[in-house]
Amino acid sequence: MRHANRYGSVPGRTFGRTRAGAVTVVLATLVTALAAPSGAAGAQGGLRPETQSLDGSGNNRAHPGWGRAGGAYARLAPAHYADGRSKPVAGPDPRYVSNRIFADEEVQGSRVMPANIFSERQVSQWAWTWAQFLDHTFALRLGEQATDPQGESADLTGDDSDPLELVSGKHYLPFTRSTPARGTGTRSPRQQVNMAGSYLDASAVYGGDGERLEWLRQGEVDGDLSDNGAKLLLPDDYLPRRDARGDARSAPATDIDGRLRADPGSAVVAGDVRVNNNIAVTGVQTLFAREHNRIVDALPAHLSEEEKFQTARRVVISEIQYITYTEFLPAVGITLPGYRGYDPRTDATLTNEFATVGYRAHSMIHGATSLNQPAGRYTEAQLEAFRAAGLVVMGAPDGPVSVEVSLEFMRDNPELLKDLGLGPLLQSLGDKAQYRNEEMTDHLLRSVPCSAPNADPACVFDLAATDLARSRDHGMPSYNDLREAYGLAPVTSFTGITGEARDTFPQDGELTPGAEIDDPDSVDFTDMRNLFGSKVGFQALPGDTSATTYTRRTPLAARLKAIYGSVDRVDAYVGMLAEPHLRGSEFGELQQAMWADQFRRLRDGDRFFYGNQSATLRAISRTYGIDFRHRLADVMAANTDIERSALPDNVFYSHGEVPAGSCRVRYAAGEPDAAGAFTGTLEIKNTGRTPLTAWALRYRYADGQKAVEVKGAVVSQNGTDVTVHSPDSGGTIRPGRTLRVPFTGTADATGGGAADPAAFTLNTTRCSTR
Repeated sequence: MRHANRYGSVPGRTFGRTRAGAVTVVLATLVTALAAPSGAAGAQGGLRPETQSLDGSGNNRAHPGWGRAGGAYARLAPAHYADGRSKPVAGPDPRYVSNRIFADEEVQGSRVMPANIFSERQVSQWAWTWAQFLDHTFALRLGEQATDPQGESADLTGDDSDPLELVSGKHYLPFTRSTPARGTGTRSPRQQVNMAGSYLDASAVYGGDGERLEWLRQGEVDGDLSDNGAKLLLPDDYLPRRDARGDARSAPATDIDGRLRADPGSAVVAGDVRVNNNIAVTGVQTLFAREHNRIVDALPAHLSEEEKFQTARRVVISEIQYITYTEFLPAVGITLPGYRGYDPRTDATLTNEFATVGYRAHSMIHGATSLNQPAGRYTEAQLEAFRAAGLVVMGAPDGPVSVEVSLEFMRDNPELLKDLGLGPLLQSLGDKAQYRNEEMTDHLLRSVPCSAPNADPACVFDLAATDLARSRDHGMPSYNDLREAYGLAPVTSFTGITGEARDTFPQDGELTPGAEIDDPDSVDFTDMRNLFGSKVGFQALPGDTSATTYTRRTPLAARLKAIYGSVDRVDAYVGMLAEPHLRGSEFGELQQAMWADQFRRLRDGDRFFYGNQSATLRAISRTYGIDFRHRLADVMAANTDIERSALPDNVFYSHGEVPAGSCRVRYAAGEPDAAGAFTGTLEIKNTGRTPLTAWALRYRYADGQKAVEVKGAVVSQNGTDVTVHSPDSGGTIRPGRTLRVPFTGTADATGGGAADPAAFTLNTTRCSTR
């Protein structure tokens, strides 16, 4: 299936639509070498920009090994081992910590009740998906793959006598230490190896070596890239299965886990071996493989296949970088200093601290995604097949339908992506907010049986405990030492970590005095509230009614103090996630500093960053009419059957509702008449600097008050919670402009009449009412 170019018009930009011919010109393949200067003309009048290596080598001319695949991670702080060389520092048992800090559930009788706490800024599931896509671009530790030389086995033992343990019987968490870099760990501190290049170079799409790239490109696999086509191999517009070229055993390595072990040939192959991890990341890698082929189709026929391939690759790399720095990072709250050009003194090599601690944001991952599609998207036979497979299907016959896919079905299941369709799956990631980035981790990632068929029943998967153990395996400094490495002051109290008022356990009849840390009731949720501040329950409710804040029976600071005793013993990974978020960010102070540092290095230390490739990219735009400056939604619309109008401008926020920088609301309502009806006006002013193309104004009415109708917007109400949001078309509130919204409502005199709401938020930003 081919997808027409449906990018929306952009002033001053055009998008190539010319079909390329089937001309093949054999050129010497430039895979890892440097070619002609940027912008130089090719033999047939095309452009021959300098070819970026696949493995990151040569990016920095003075230091060609910086950021190269197969090198050791960089370090900002000295390695911290118990013996100074290799032995992990002792600390509280990771599973013990997990049950008291990382758990997102409480036990009510015989029922385990997981909480669902969503991003308070309504950052969408595209954030964790994009973060994983980037992780599969620039980080892959040696020892992670079954085919790698392995480190020492160091399984974590579970304690079935732990009162907070949900897993019954003897159990363990599988853990193998990362393979040390050669020559380290005996006379010098143990170092770890990054098998991926450190740069944002789309290696998850193209791979990091010529052998994998040749298999991924159309044409024969004969050890000669010069006779391969410009396009990537995409049977039926989806990533190729391992058996796409016949013998699956000859395909490049790819992870085969979970359900794929029963049918290894159905695993798909891409630039990164982890492509089958879950269908969200499989979908992103499919999307940019399609984008590559779309660009190739837009290039003129007279170019050689190699020229077309390298031109498309250059544009795709720049698109991914552009989306990362203009949409993804701002969405999660990372603001960098303005770009001042390439700095050859900046080493972009990924740091061990960032890869092992800072970039571990697994708490963002929501355990399900819902595909909300119009009538006719799926046939009844397809819906029945979804139900038979265990998916939750809701909706009336011949009407809109919702298909909920939980994480257990998303993992190791690339065939499901085809069944659901790439467009609906990617669209769904922008519909709902991701989980709040914090210490709690989804129970589907923390206390589930190992996924491999016929796995040992005693084997338990706990990603949070594994992350903690990995930080000790890699010799990470303590929390306070890591703060100092990033220029932050050390904290002196546990409340200094969490921002809470107290670090002692409360006097509570539900708790066992003196043994609170081992009391299952210590992690009970006593309060959960949504964006309006209204109290909600455990269920994952739709839209605005989902919880974004919560209180547990005991302070996090008290539990940390009981586990660690001293703030100087706190593991960096635990302390980082326990910090309160900075204003306008998904991160606490330490994680914010770590992301800002690494992504600045990845930008300033990359000679092929789009900001340093302006001459080449301008030449491509002028010559072929192809631009790289696209939003992620643009790329989705151009390569799937989802119309651009069905996607928000910014998919990194739920429904595209980018938080207002600042806002002001004036609410005026008349007295109710004898029947309780009243009229009024809302004046919504955008006092920030960002146009609000999609917006939601939230406030609470008194009991008995109901919103009936608004003009020029759409209103919905759940209990006392009222949302007035932008219409499907139009309604943009530009900076400095005021939108006037007349409304009608009713009030029940017994509920207090038509009282004015006390507070308003616009896209989660608290508004002034003066």
